[in-house]
Amino acid sequence: MKTLIVFNHPYEGSFCNAILESVLAGLKKGGHETDVIHLDKDKFDPVMSKTDLAAFVKARSDVKDAMLMLSPQVLDYKKRLEDTDRLVFIFPIWWELMPALTKGFIDKLIFPGIAYQYDENGKMKFCLNKLKNVTVITTMNTPSFLYRTIFGNAIKKSLLRGTFWKLGFFKCKWISLNMVKGSSEKKRKDWLKKIEKRFVNL
Repeated sequence: MKTLIVFNHPYEGSFCNAILESVLAGLKKGGHETDVIHLDKDKFDPVMSKTDLAAFVKARSDVKDAMLMLSPQVLDYKKRLEDTDRLVFIFPIWWELMPALTKGFIDKLIFPGIAYQYDENGKMKFCLNKLKNVTVITTMNTPSFLYRTIFGNAIKKSLLRGTFWKLGFFKCKWISLNMVKGSSEKKRKDWLKKIEKRFVNL
């Protein structure tokens, strides 16, 4: 079983980076095969260009030609995404949403001819056939209650429901770590231990 981790944080000393290390440690202990897409180190371009949008339109009727219009980096990510059994996103929540690189990954990889296609009735059909589950791990400084009730639970609505559920893929889990900046060292270590254990026992 292979796990693909899509990681987005520019600072190597971040708590997100500590989470990544815990996830990798757990996967290693569990004997799982891993692959990491580090969007910041890859200098991933999140912007949908004119060519990308033209490919998006063309993919509805001619997937093969549409794929030829995509960048080599996106095609590499496509291959790795199609070859994974489990997908894990790790990123901070900034101003209630994911950073630009993560949003760009969604825009460019949850794409017709890659993650889904249209059937004869024009309905979207999920086509990452190997994928068994998606886990999203986020950090934020907003209290959980406020994020859900005042700020609209944006990650759940946009990424889980608005992306994966919309395509008919429902095996999604969100691990939200809140008020990270003010958390104690003990609290952070407990979080990391629980995350490592979770990924040992996938």
